[in-house]
Amino acid sequence: MGEVSYQFTDDTVVVTGGSSGIGRAIALAFGEAGATVINADVRVDPKLDARPTHEQIRDSGGTARHVETDVRDPDELLALAELAADHGGLDVFVNNAGVFEEVPFLEADEATLDAHYGVNVKGVYFGCQAAARTMSDRGGAIVNVASISSRVAQGGLVHYEASKGAVEMITRGAAFELAERGIRVNAVAPGVVPTELYDGYSEKYQTEAERAELVKPIPMARPGTPDEVADATLFLASDAASYTTGTLLFVDGGWTVL
Repeated sequence: MGEVSYQFTDDTVVVTGGSSGIGRAIALAFGEAGATVINADVRVDPKLDARPTHEQIRDSGGTARHVETDVRDPDELLALAELAADHGGLDVFVNNAGVFEEVPFLEADEATLDAHYGVNVKGVYFGCQAAARTMSDRGGAIVNVASISSRVAQGGLVHYEASKGAVEMITRGAAFELAERGIRVNAVAPGVVPTELYDGYSEKYQTEAERAELVKPIPMARPGTPDEVADATLFLASDAASYTTGTLLFVDGGWTVL
């Protein structure tokens, strides 16, 4: 976390895909800010040697739990949102769960597209829907994790770019329809942020020259960190963004200004 902090004491926050990477950083940040955090993931701790996310939050004096959830299933997402409501009301729902694989356009098949749309699109669409149905009487904030790939084309990622473009429009459309219910819907759009999800794509950037090539499009000349994406997420979920909805907040070191 940076120097700016937000308080979510007495709030209940759901983070999908919070067991690793950006989702883990988001969940830990909400826990540090005082929220009760529900980490919804298909696994407790897939790749990390560190303690599971919910246990780390508890170790720091916070309140958290893990709920095994397949975001491709609308019924599981609705049950998750209702479970969060039982903790005193669902205040924030972060649709972070996602999949990423580099596949050349002419080699991608139906299974490639289905895998990315199943998690990246259906998970966000029905996550927003489930959250809104639970928040309807009290308002709240939904934050989706999009990507610069909704605006920037790169080799081998047409299927991923299409899925993240859908996330942008789900965010905008849901924000429009849910505003009258007092529900704000925004998205963060990370650029190059090395995580477990990104490792497979960045294996080819091993030497100093290759790493320099990776950050060449970035005016700030460096990758971002999961904590920087978490800071932006907390801002969008906080009262500091009370008049902000339907926005895609780029956390990309300036890549998309070019």
